[in-house]
Amino acid sequence: MTTSVLLWGLLFSSVGLGYFLYGKKQRAVVPLVCGLVLMIYPYFIANAFAVVILGVALAAIPYFWRL
Repeated sequence: MTTSVLLWGLLFSSVGLGYFLYGKKQRAVVPLVCGLVLMIYPYFIANAFAVVILGVALAAIPYFWRL
């Protein structure tokens, strides 16, 4: 693990926590699931570029896909 992976993971985990809390409060499935995935996935990916690409994609899903 490099410092960049840890910092990107912290950033996307924080965004994931926000999505999770919003999804739980509003009873919205898409932000809830995306928040959980955003909080968990940085533990399993060691490449900083992959963390950023996947994090941006997961953070954009609730914006474009509303149920």
